[in-house]
Amino acid sequence: MKRLAIDIAPGEYTVARLPKGTPAPQFTLDEPALVSVTSTPTEVSVVCPTSVAPKSENAHDGWRLLTVRGPLEFSLTGIMAALAGALAAAGVSLFAVSTFDTDHVLVKGTDLDRAVAALREAGHEVGPA
Repeated sequence: MKRLAIDIAPGEYTVARLPKGTPAPQFTLDEPALVSVTSTPTEVSVVCPTSVAPKSENAHDGWRLLTVRGPLEFSLTGIMAALAGALAAAGVSLFAVSTFDTDHVLVKGTDLDRAVAALREAGHEVGPA
């Protein structure tokens, strides 16, 4: 796996689960930050800055966003495996989000220092956005 350049986004993120069929929160789509709304037959998942997170009993805040500098070609393989493997070896849980251009992982803010150290030890460049 080649060396990845990974940016740490400022601010805190929330991961929330909403009931299936819930309309996408429109106000979040104007944010100048990562916002992901995914609908499945059983749920609607929202990842967004905590400041605009929908209210939910299933909302978990305190996440920090790490983004692989892209865009990445679709033919590349092993990007998420490289990130997840390094973080798993350090005992850091992650929440993954992929977009057309790149891959993102969220780690709990309390694990950010360990995550950065693990990714750097694996040979990746990690720095602020």
